Amino acid sequence: MTQNTKTITLDIEGMTCSGCSSHIEKDMRKIKGILNSSVNHETGKGEFTFDENQLNKTTLVTAINAIGNYKVKNDVKKEDCGTTSSNQENSKDSHIENNHFDLIIIGGGSAAFSAAIKAESLGLSTLMVNAGLDFGGTCVNVGCVPSKNLIRAAETAYHASHSNFKSIKPKGADIDFSQLINDKKKLVATLQQKKYMDVVSDFKNLTMLKGWAEFLDHKTIIVNGKYTYTAIKFVIATGATTNIPNIEGLNDVGYLTNVSLFDLEEKPKSLTIMGAGYIGLEIAQAYNRLGVKVRIIEFTDRPLRSQTKDITDVLETQLKKEGIEILPNFRAFKFEKKDGDTIIHCNCPDGSTTKIIEKGRVVVATGTKPNTSKLGLENIDVNLTKSGHISVNEKMETNISTVYAAGDVANTPAFVYTAATEGNIAITNAFTGENKTTDYTSLPWVVFTDPQIAGAGMDELEAEKAGISFEVSKLELKDVPRAIAANDTRGFIKLIRNTETDKLIGARVIAPEGGELIQQLSMAIKYEISIKELAESFYPYLTLSEGIKLAAITFGKDVSKLSCCAS
Repeated sequence: MTQNTKTITLDIEGMTCSGCSSHIEKDMRKIKGILNSSVNHETGKGEFTFDENQLNKTTLVTAINAIGNYKVKNDVKKEDCGTTSSNQENSKDSHIENNHFDLIIIGGGSAAFSAAIKAESLGLSTLMVNAGLDFGGTCVNVGCVPSKNLIRAAETAYHASHSNFKSIKPKGADIDFSQLINDKKKLVATLQQKKYMDVVSDFKNLTMLKGWAEFLDHKTIIVNGKYTYTAIKFVIATGATTNIPNIEGLNDVGYLTNVSLFDLEEKPKSLTIMGAGYIGLEIAQAYNRLGVKVRIIEFTDRPLRSQTKDITDVLETQLKKEGIEILPNFRAFKFEKKDGDTIIHCNCPDGSTTKIIEKGRVVVATGTKPNTSKLGLENIDVNLTKSGHISVNEKMETNISTVYAAGDVANTPAFVYTAATEGNIAITNAFTGENKTTDYTSLPWVVFTDPQIAGAGMDELEAEKAGISFEVSKLELKDVPRAIAANDTRGFIKLIRNTETDKLIGARVIAPEGGELIQQLSMAIKYEISIKELAESFYPYLTLSEGIKLAAITFGKDVSKLSCCAS
C-alpha cells in the first residue's frame, strides 16, 4: 500500500529538559506508522510525520498523553514542509513547486547562512532545509550569544561584591534572575532576526524550508519523508549537539544542557555540572557568580585537559577561590531520583565509590557530537571520522563529488567563525573552481572564563610533537604594568618561538580580558613576525598588550629588572 504521509506540529506541555524531548521522540518512534518525530522542549513543540493509512491524529495525541506527565494542548498546527521564500513566512500546508536547485544546504546555522550568502552572490538557486534549532543555529540561539551575555552579567554581579582595592568595599548586587533570563531571550531574538533572517530577507534565489532532510542518493533528498528535491551540489551544515553519555539512570533525572539551562527563569538551588571542558567551566563560573552553588565532576585529572597544566592551575585556583567545588578523576556510573534529590553514584580516584546528593539540577557538558544521524548518509557512502564527523579536506570536499560539509558537523575546528569561513569556501569551490582552502595554523580561540584563556598556533607540547626546535617565554602578569596598576595580576602570557627562524609559532594567554590580546598574536603567527620585531614594536604604556612586548623581551632579558617602558 502506498504511504499517505502527513506532518503535524503539536504543542506539548510538561517538558522541562532535553531528556523530556528525547523521551517523547524515542517512545513515539516505536509506534507503527510514525515516520519521523522531532520534539523541542524549549519551544514546547513536537513535529510528527506519520502514515495516515496506519494511524490518525487522535491516536497520535493519545499516545503522547500516555507518555509520562506530558499533555498535548488542543491546538494543532499543520506544518508540512512550511517554506520561507525571500524570507516571507508561509505556513500553508504545501510543498515547493520547484523541486530542483543548483544548491541544497542542509542546516540553518552560521555555515549554512554563509553558504547561502555566497550562493546568492553567484546567482545560484538555493534551498536551505533546517530542523531542530531555529534558523541561526547554535551560536545565536543557544551558544555564543546567550552564554556570553550571562557571563558578562555574572561578572557585573561578582564585581559588585568583590574589589581589587582595599579602599573600596562593594556592597553586593540585587539580582533579578528572571529578568536577566528574559532580557537574554530578547537579545537572542533580536540578533537572530537582525543577523540572520534580515540578512537574507531580500534574497531572490533562496528558499528556506523547515523540515528534516535525508539523502536518497547523491543528487536527491527527501524532506519529512514526503517531498523530494534534487540539486547539483549539496552542503551539509547540520552542526553539533551535546554528547549525552550512556550512564544508567541519567535520562530519568531531568538533566539539563546549555540549551535548556539558559532558558530557566527560576534560579536553580544548585548545579552539578558533568564535564570540565570550556562549556562546563563557563557555565560553572557564571552561575556561581549569580548565586548558584556549583559543583563540577570531571573524569580526567583536571579541568580543561586540552591545555597545559600551568594554565589550568591558574584557572582552578580562581574557581576554587570563588567557592566552586571541583572533583577531578571522578566518574559517574549511575543516577537516580530519591525524595526529589538526584543521587549521583561515582567511582572515586582511590578506587572506592561514593554517592553525591544534588538537590538542584544536573547539567551535562560532556562535549559535543556531530549531527549526522538520520541524514541518510549511509545512502551516499559519505566518509565519517571515528568521532562521527563528516570527513572533509581543506577545500571542504567530502569523498562524494556532489557533497560538501562545513561547520561543527565536519572534522574541522568547532567555532562559529570557522564555520562561516567554511560555508563560503564550500560554495566557492563547488561552483567557481577557485580551489580556496582553509588554513588553521594561526587560528585564534578564547575560553570566556575569568581569567580568560586564549590561544593561537601551537603550544609547547604540540611543537615538541611536531619535531620543531622551539623555545618558550613565559611572562607572569605580576611583571605587566597594566596588571600591577589594576591590582589584578592573575595569569601570564606565554610565547613559543622557532629557535631556527625566530618566528612566533604559538601563544597562550591566561589573563583578565586576555582574549583581547590573541588576535595580534594570531596575525603575528600568520604573517611570520619575528620575536625581535614583536620586542622592538611600539605598545601604549599601561595597556595589557604591552605584555606581548615584555614577553618577547623575556626571551633574552629578565624584564623584572627593567625600568618602565624600557626595552
